[in-house]
Amino acid sequence: MTARGRTGYRVEALAKGLRILSLFTEQRPTWRVSDIGPAVGMPLPTVYRVVMTLTAEGYLDHLPTGDYRPAERVLTLGTSALRGLDLVEAATPHLQRLAAATGETVDLAVLTGDQVLYLVRLRNADLVTANIQVGSTLPAVHTSIGKLPLAHLDDAGLEERVSADSFAFNHGPNAKLSLDELRDELTKIRQDGWAMQDEELAYGLRAVAAPVRGADGSVVAGANLAVQSRDWSSQRIVRELRPLVTAACDDISAILGFAG
Repeated sequence: MTARGRTGYRVEALAKGLRILSLFTEQRPTWRVSDIGPAVGMPLPTVYRVVMTLTAEGYLDHLPTGDYRPAERVLTLGTSALRGLDLVEAATPHLQRLAAATGETVDLAVLTGDQVLYLVRLRNADLVTANIQVGSTLPAVHTSIGKLPLAHLDDAGLEERVSADSFAFNHGPNAKLSLDELRDELTKIRQDGWAMQDEELAYGLRAVAAPVRGADGSVVAGANLAVQSRDWSSQRIVRELRPLVTAACDDISAILGFAG
């Protein structure tokens, strides 16, 4: 069944919001509520509620003229999508070689808010974890990939993204439970250039991650190798797997224009 055919999964309110957002173009970058209704075939009260919601969530700006225009959050979504496509295309061959060379699970993910969003997942069938797949999100504070970009934020940026709620998820036995507990590790990650997760996300799971950098040197993503703790000690991971994932991320970063 195609996505269009799955009518039982349709969220009508979301569909209405997307229809309204699609009205904004280069030719007509602003709209009034009274004009949106006829353009999308919705009653004015419905349009008003949807526009107010989009404005409250940061997707529309209300101008002094009474018109509405796309807000920064819409632009960020578009830019992220384009970057994500380029990133996946650049990274996938290197990640496939990494998975083939190690026989272990390989992930590529980006930081979004206080979560990591998985863009690529090449799973070893023997790995016992939650059903993570492309599009899944997990708390950044409990993942090797997530801790990498967090480590490169300044104090203000870190405190803006990470709150007590960021730690309020199911986690493994070694998870840090507050930002204060995590700070020293983030400092070490920034100095070392790689990160580990040692049964912090789930019992029996370890992972080592390295950063993927953009042309300006910023950490735009991370890739990791995830393994079962019964098969891999932390020392063996650092000795045998860390150089492999670091080399793969360096190759991906070079494709993205990083010359460091």
